[in-house]
This record gives sequence, C-alpha cells and structure tokens, in this order.
Amino acid sequence: MSPGIHLPSGWVTFVFTDIEGSTRLAQLLGPGYRPVLREHRRLLRDTLAHTDGAELLTEGDSFFIAFPDAGAALTACLTAQRALATHDWPAPEAAPRVRMGLHTGWAEPRDGEYASHEVHRAARVAAAAHGGQVLCSAATARLASPLPAGASLLDLGLHRLRGFDDRERLFQLLAPGLERQFPRPRTADAVAHNLPTQVTSFVGREAERAELRRLTMGHRLVTVLGAGGAGKTRLAVELAAGMVEEYPDGVWFVDIATVTDPGLVAFAVAAVLGLRPEPGRRMVDTLVEYAAARRMLVLLDTCDAQPAACAELISRLLAGGGGVRVLATSRESFGLPGEVVWRIPPLSVEPRPGGAESDAVALLLDRTAAARGGREPAPVESADLRRVVRRLDGLPLAIELAAARLRVLSVGQLAERLDDVLGTLDAGREAPQPPRDEHGWTGNQQDTVDLVAASRGNAPPTPATRAVQRSAAERHLTMQATVTWSYRTLGPRAARLLRWLAVFAGPVDLPTVEWLLDDDPLDPLSVLVDKSMILAEPHASGSTYRMLDPIRAYAARRLAQAGEERAARDRHLAWSTRALRRAHLGPDGRPTTLSLYALDPLAGEVRAALRWCTTGGSARDGLRLAGGLDQWWRERGLAREGRLWLFRLYGRMAETGEHVPDAELAAAYHMHSLHAGADGEFAEELRYSHQAEAAARRAGDAGLLARVLAGRAAPLVDMGQFADAERACREVIAWAHEREVAGDALFAVLSLAELLWRRGALAEAAELLGAARPVEAVRPADRGRRSVDMLLGMVALARSDLVAAHEHLLVALRSRMSHGFHRRACDSLNAVAVRCAAGGDPLTAARLFGAAQATRESLRSTPGIYGAYWLERQAELRREMGDVAFDAAYGAGSELGLEEAAAMALAVEHPDLGVDSTRFAVTGAPAPAPATAPAPASTSTPASAPAPARPAEGCC
Repeated sequence: MSPGIHLPSGWVTFVFTDIEGSTRLAQLLGPGYRPVLREHRRLLRDTLAHTDGAELLTEGDSFFIAFPDAGAALTACLTAQRALATHDWPAPEAAPRVRMGLHTGWAEPRDGEYASHEVHRAARVAAAAHGGQVLCSAATARLASPLPAGASLLDLGLHRLRGFDDRERLFQLLAPGLERQFPRPRTADAVAHNLPTQVTSFVGREAERAELRRLTMGHRLVTVLGAGGAGKTRLAVELAAGMVEEYPDGVWFVDIATVTDPGLVAFAVAAVLGLRPEPGRRMVDTLVEYAAARRMLVLLDTCDAQPAACAELISRLLAGGGGVRVLATSRESFGLPGEVVWRIPPLSVEPRPGGAESDAVALLLDRTAAARGGREPAPVESADLRRVVRRLDGLPLAIELAAARLRVLSVGQLAERLDDVLGTLDAGREAPQPPRDEHGWTGNQQDTVDLVAASRGNAPPTPATRAVQRSAAERHLTMQATVTWSYRTLGPRAARLLRWLAVFAGPVDLPTVEWLLDDDPLDPLSVLVDKSMILAEPHASGSTYRMLDPIRAYAARRLAQAGEERAARDRHLAWSTRALRRAHLGPDGRPTTLSLYALDPLAGEVRAALRWCTTGGSARDGLRLAGGLDQWWRERGLAREGRLWLFRLYGRMAETGEHVPDAELAAAYHMHSLHAGADGEFAEELRYSHQAEAAARRAGDAGLLARVLAGRAAPLVDMGQFADAERACREVIAWAHEREVAGDALFAVLSLAELLWRRGALAEAAELLGAARPVEAVRPADRGRRSVDMLLGMVALARSDLVAAHEHLLVALRSRMSHGFHRRACDSLNAVAVRCAAGGDPLTAARLFGAAQATRESLRSTPGIYGAYWLERQAELRREMGDVAFDAAYGAGSELGLEEAAAMALAVEHPDLGVDSTRFAVTGAPAPAPATAPAPASTSTPASAPAPARPAEGCC
C-alpha cells in the first residue's frame, strides 16, 4: 500500500480479484505471460484503484482493494470486467479470466491495514467465483444502491464459505457485456439449494402444497401442469424450499426457459451442479454418472420450452440412479413411464369456511397493499375485489398485474375495465429493450451463455437467438406474452379451435365443440388440453372444457386478426338461439313447462351473443335472443340489464337501418315495458306499452295484440290508477273473447283478479280465477308460476280460510321454487307469512317476512300491488309481538337464503293437523249457507284487503 493513502472506515466494501487458472495460463504463454499480467494490472488499476478504492495489496495476479461505498465498488468491478473483455489481447487464449468477490462489513483500519474477519469473508467470496464472474455477499447487495445502469443481482442462494460455519447468501452481478451462466460457486460444502429468493410473500395454496408434497415424496417424477401465469413455478419453488433438509445432496433449480437449443438442456443442468464439459464425452453421460450416487431433487422449470430434450434427460437421470427425484413445471406432460401429472388449479375465488377471504382475494389484497405503499383496500371495496378475481378466473399472474393497476385505479374502476382484460392488465408494460454494444449484439440479465460455443471458443449468440432468450425470460411481464408463449407451439387445427372457442363465455361440452366447428375436434382439443390452454373438467355426464378469461381474451384477439370473427360469432349466435329454443322444449320436442333454471347456464352465452349483435351482428337476431330470456331477466333481478341490452339493440337498428318486422318489434317493446315496471321506471313502462300496442296493431296479429293489450293495466297499477287499470283489463278480456284469443289475454285476467282482491270483490275474483285455471294449465310459459293458485290463496286469506290459503299458497310456492321464479316466490313467502300470523305462529311469520324482503332487495324488485298489504300485516304482527321480538325474528329471517326460507315455509304445518283443529271434529253439521259477494268497493279504498267474509264452499 502506498504511504499516506486514506483507508475508509465504518461500512467498508472489500474487493478481492485474481486470475482463474493463472498457473496454467503462465505455462501456456511462457515469456508472453509477463506482458499479459502487466496489462491485466494496468487495466484493473485504471478501473478499480483509480476510482474511490484504496489499493491495499497487489501480489502476483491478485488485488485487494477497499471501497467506502458498495455501489461504487460494484460499478468499478463491472467496468473492470468490461475492460478486460474488450481489450485486444495477443491471442484469444491469452485473455485472462478474472474472478472478483465483494463483501461489506464494519471495519476500522489500524496501522495501515484491516484486522477483521470481514476481510477474510470477502476473500472467501472471491474464491467461490469463476473466471469472468463477479460475486458479492448479501451485505454488499443490501447496501449497493443504486446499482450500475442496466445491472442487477442474481440470488444464487445460501453457500458455506471455507473457514466459516454459517451460510452466506451470494449474489452474481448481471449486466450487458458480462457472462451470465456459470457453474455453482466454489464453496466448502455442497450447498443445500440454489432456489431463487422471492421478493413477495407466498399467499394461500395450503391444500395444493400439501397434496403436491405428498406426490413428490411418493413418486420420482411429478410434473406440475397449468396455463401460463397459473403459478406453477412459484408453487414448485415454495414446495422445494420446504424440502431442502430432506435431500442431503441438494435441491437444484434449473430454468429451461432460457435454453434456446435442445442440445443445451443437459449443459444448463450441469452448470447448476457445477459440472464442466469433458472432452469426448456427452454431457448427459457426465450428468448421469454424477447423479447416480446422490440423493437430490432437481426442479426443472418451464420444460415446455424444450419438452423433448427435457423428457430424454429426465428419463436418463431417473434410470441412472434411485436417489434422484424430478419436480418439473410445464404446460404439457412428458408421457414418461412413472410420471405423475398434477394440474395446478386457479386460486380459489370462493370465501373459505368461516368467512375468511378466498386465496385469490387474499393475494389481491396483499399485492394491492404493496402497490399502494402499505395501504390496504377499504372495506367498501370488498365486493369489487371479489368481482375482479372472479373476472380473472383466479389466475395468479393476472391478479399480480391487476394489483399493479390499482396504483392509479380504484378497485371498482378496475373491475369496470376488465371487459378488455389484456388491454387493462398489460397497459404500460412494454418489454424492456437492452442497450446495444459496439459489437452489434445485445445482452442483458436474461441472456444465457451458449455453453457449447463458449467451450469451443466460438462467437457469442446471434441477435436473433438473444431475442428468443429474452422472449422466454420476459414471458411473464405481460399476459399477452405469457399466452403467446404457448400459442406459438400450436398446430393450425389446434390454433383455429382455440380462436373459435373464444366466442364462448363459459364451459362447453364435446357436442357443442363439434357443432361449432362442424368437424371432429378431438385431436386439436386434446392438444389444447395437454398444453393447458383449455381446462378439461370431468363430470358424470361427460367432460366440459373451459378457457380461462385471460386466455379467452388473447384468443379473441387472434380470432379478429385471422379474419374469422364474423363467421365464428355468427355460429355462436346460432348456437345460443338453438339452445334457448331447446330450453323451452321437452325431450319429445314439444313445449314443456318453462323452468328458468334451464336458462341459468345459458345466460353467459346469451350475453356474449347479445354483445356481438349490438356491435357487429344483427339487431333482429339480438331481439329474438333477448326475448328468449324475457321472464329470466325479471325473475333474477336483472330487469335493468335487460333494458340496457334492448336500448343497445335499438341503437344498432338505427345504426345499420336493419328492418325488423312489426310483430317482433311489438314483442320487444312489450318485454321492455315489463322490464321497466319491474325496475320501477313507470314512465318508461307506459311509453313502451304504447309503442308495443302501436306495433302490434300494425302487425295485424290478434293473439299478439291481445298479449300486448293485456299488459295495459301494469303501468296504470304501478302509477296508482286502479280504476283505469280495472277498466282496461275488462276491455281487453272482452276484446280477446270476441276474437277467440282469450288465452292470450291471461295476463289481463290475472291483473283483474288482483284488482278485484284489492277492493274486496272476492267472489268475483274467485270465479274469474276458477275459469283461468285451465287456460294457465295449457300455457307452458305461464303454468310454472302458478299465478292462479297464488291469487286463490290471497282470496282465501282475505276470507280467513286458512286451509284453502295454506293449500293454494304452498302449491304456488313449491312450483315457483321448482321452476326458478324467484321474484314471484318472494310474494308467496310474504303470503305464507300472513297465513302463519293468522294461524298463531308469529315467530315464523316474522322470519318469512324478513327473508322475503331481503331476497326482494337483492333482486332489486318492486313490491307491486301487494306492497301496502304486506306492510299492514307486518305492522299488525309488530304490535302483537313487540318491537324487540319482531325485530329479532325479522333480522334472523333476513339472514336466510331464498331456498332456506322456502323450505321453512313449505314445512309449515297444515291447519288441519293442528292440535286445536276442529275441521274434522264435528259430524252431522249442516252445510254452510252460501256467502254473498261483498258490495264493490270504491276505487279510492286504501290498498288493503277488506274485513274477511265467510267463503262460499269450494270457491277457492
């Protein structure tokens, strides 16, 4: 050391360098070694000692330098390696390969030197390096900020340095111009693993980890299959990290994604294990010999980059020795004997038992908090968080990318934008382009040294090869890159099938796929399943095939780019129309009682078809589709959505000028009117009622006009014009009878019966309903609602005939639940509650009232003509029970689901089975006298049923 040189104190970064194989190089060069050594020293002094470093010792080919700053030390080492690499040496074999090691520790100089174990640790770090490699300790990595431009640090895992009992985590400096792949560091003992350290926490997947661990312990080859971004690598690394102690010869991670040639797979594994090529011997033979006597776990990641080469290597390794186990991640299996294929599922999107958040939501919460500087989403965003993870199908990569978007968006805003999944998640995520050096070829931290070329002294990889390597390593930067990685491996038939399946919104079965393509899809479908681009879900009735939403979005883009979108979506539209038609038919092809449950699985496909009709297809076809879900929209609380689709279809008609026949327009306007009424938009309801009537009159179809006119009363009732509504009903009924289309006026008959019940004309209502029963029974679209029984039950309640009320109301409720009429089932629940209150069971009554109201609110449904009646009965019940008891029972009922509430109502005991029932106790009693109908009430009567009158025998 030069006298008077300033030595840094405090946190000091020590750097050691030497030439790898200097003795061999000296023997090779002879007298030419001295000028090489002299030039080596000059270059290092120019780049190391002449910076902020203090040169303490230079001996032979070694340097020992102290830096006050870790970042400056790394920058100096990077500059030195680049200078050595670009220097014009006398011959290629004369180029010295210098290894460098850095460690940062607390040290104070004494008498011009450092007496500290930190110096020895730095020397051991350098001794662990290979020629051309820069290694540093965890302390240096932590304090080196900022890193040199374009540089990064690769975590090489824990290693035991010679002379030290503890393990040191080593990092390799990566930067353009530096080699990337080296054998494992030269350390005292075999290291336990080289698993990469994750910078984010591992969330959820407890059950999957346990299952995969069990498989890995019991089988020598386990392949984790899944779509791109499903979390295969992260789960496999997490599992392997927990198994390090069980493999004395180590757990080794090999990233096959960076291997660009099948012949280099064995070299990549060898480099991780610290093996060098041997002249005249295949690398795979060297590997097999090395592994034969060892007990270790090899984690081969992204084997789908080189599936055939990986399969050959795995087969040889497993056959060469019984102590080797292989855990592989891939998008397709190898088909090897003894292979256990485990498909990784998406993260669960359903809440856990006990109310804890699902794994998908937990991951989004964790990553969102990180993206927002530690601030977790507000509780009011919980519903939107669940919307997001469901929309992303629980795909971990998509959730990670979504969390990054939450730096600038609220969760609600993100959820609204996910119709364009790829555009939303990939916004602002262009793949980084590395700088180009003066030799015209590029390099960055993803670059992989071609080990064969290096061993032969050949030129570096070409720019094209480097581009492939970058695309492999950067495949998870965007969703599009992730899916493209798999799409490029598909043949023409499989790629076409993937594109065409993108038009479906949900799972499809094999006949549907056959219908879509009009061809045998088994071969390309098998390819897509094998490559994890489609999930096969077996069921007793046959397998269904599902595409994750991000993959569907990618395939849809490819569909449009291929010019096939119109053909595929028109085919899907035809399928949706056919499926809706079949849902209204029985096995014999004849109309059957409409069950809305049959429409539930079709709703997603109908929405997808409607979206096409409003943007690129036919508005007329869209109106037919919307009509196929006529009652479904309202009974599922989706009347507003139904209206929105109709508005869009009207806009499409105006945009294209497409002609729609008046009969079809009348049906659409009539449906729109009913939707508006259910949604509380009464002015809109009346307007479209008038438009429907005008279109129906132009069409000249008496049955259609009767159905439209039968809806006249609905907007009048909703606006409180009961007298006008009753008059309209009577006019329509009379008009329909005259034209012999009375059956088409059923809605008017039922509306009139409701109005008669409201003003106390119970006998007339009962008579009207008795005549309507056979009409309802022959109409498949109406009979599942059992509206006649519901109204007869209401009449019986008004007459205090609990037996008749019980029987009619339970028949109506059972049928409505059996056929999926949930909105109407709320009225039946309320009616049964009134029957329970009248029958001396106030607790059940209050619970049913609470359940009905909660369901109605969830369906966003208006109470209709019965609303005031239900409120009056609840007020009476509250007075009877007291506020505390009523509120407790009502609240308990509101916690019930519709099915639970219906089961409670259907379990109510028949009045005749009660202990105090006298219906069958009296014998020989005279027949009751016929009851006279009450006088018609004024139309201004409050909206409540009149005082009960004694019913006529059998009227209900």
